[in-house]
Amino acid sequence: MGAMQVQIYYYSSTRQPQVPCGVLRLPWSPSFKSRLLRPPLVLQCPTPAPRSARASSFSAAAPTLLQEQVLCTDSDSDREEEEKRDDGEEGTPSPDAPLVVRRPFKETEAESRREDGWVEEEAVATGDGVKGPLPSTSASRIDAGLNEFAKKMPMFEPLERVGAAQEDRPLGVNLELWLYRAKVLTRDFQFGEAGKILRKCISFWPEDGRGYVALGKLLSKQSKFVEARSVYERASQATQGENPYIWQCWAVLEKRMGNIRRARELFDAATVADKTHVAAWHGWAVLEIKQGNIKKARNLLGKGLKYCGANEYIYQTLALLEAKGKRIEQARFFFHQATLCNPKSCASWLAWAQVEMQEENNEAARQLFQKAVQASPKNRFAWHVWAIFEDKQGDADKGRKLLKIGHALNPRDPVILQSLALLEYKHSSANLARVLFRRASELDPKHQPVWIVSISLFCRFCGFSKIMIL
Repeated sequence: MGAMQVQIYYYSSTRQPQVPCGVLRLPWSPSFKSRLLRPPLVLQCPTPAPRSARASSFSAAAPTLLQEQVLCTDSDSDREEEEKRDDGEEGTPSPDAPLVVRRPFKETEAESRREDGWVEEEAVATGDGVKGPLPSTSASRIDAGLNEFAKKMPMFEPLERVGAAQEDRPLGVNLELWLYRAKVLTRDFQFGEAGKILRKCISFWPEDGRGYVALGKLLSKQSKFVEARSVYERASQATQGENPYIWQCWAVLEKRMGNIRRARELFDAATVADKTHVAAWHGWAVLEIKQGNIKKARNLLGKGLKYCGANEYIYQTLALLEAKGKRIEQARFFFHQATLCNPKSCASWLAWAQVEMQEENNEAARQLFQKAVQASPKNRFAWHVWAIFEDKQGDADKGRKLLKIGHALNPRDPVILQSLALLEYKHSSANLARVLFRRASELDPKHQPVWIVSISLFCRFCGFSKIMIL
């Protein structure tokens, strides 16, 4: 069906030419044949009056409004013909109804999506809770599948984690119990059972670094350094390099294996992971001290105090550095700071006492030894060093008394019995010393110094057959 144009003109009462004001596009039909020869439709429209006549126009009547009413008169035959051509159009206007001009039809976004191949559905839940439309094309479905696969893909996790995800994960309290059980088994030299428990902890909790650290130390005790290194490598990947304890233990392992350069890098990584990790600063400083880099070691200890605050181990190491450089006053100051940080630190009191003993300040050394045993009564080193000091000062009875007290508090320690046997051999009888040596060897048959001292002493008084029996 065609269309025709109808021009609308403004009509003014003044003698001005008629100006068209718009064009109407009307649907074409045969009923318009009778109106083709009619003059153009003229509608009356108000025009602005001249300024001189505006004052008098207020008293005049209001101008006529724009009227847009076009009457259509169709015959019955034309109407039937139109109904046949429209094929189902509803709401056909009556002949007396005004002509309705509608806005152009706009295509909606939903229909454009349908034409492009998208199926508009209600939002569907995806794997992570995000809602979106379902793609209907095969390429969109493949993209959605790849996105779901990428979300479920494990990153920076060991292979055991994938298998452990299929099983029910135990409660977190089981991790604490298993770690403690592994510690007890390691103390009893049951390394096999302890290793199985630690590997089980790693399989269920790969993000926890304690299992890796315990397993690495267990393998280091068995001199399995290569396996311990692989454990630390896996641990650094599983924890994404954010656990400073793993870096620090790995650095200690490399230092023990003689890889000094690698140990420095690992200590540096530990301090980057956590600047407040005091063990990394202290371990790195001790490494530099053994390598003879005293200035760098002092710098590292200063950084440890800066980032970690007051710490007894750092103060004690600084004090020993100053004592080694014969700066005794500075060493005493750092020892005092260490004891203020932890008055129960037997190591700080004992190290301070040994420095005073070397400076021949005997009274100060005795007071410091006394504070050391008060801080830790069962510390065998404190009793042993104090007894040797008193023996060197000529007070053998006091030294014997201190060794007996230490043996009573540590009955399973062969070192105290060995020192007591030497003291008895020197100031008492060889028979009593022989009994004490035998008892010490029974406590720890693998303690080599006990056998060496026993053999060297018995060579003087016993025959070769006795030595062979030993």
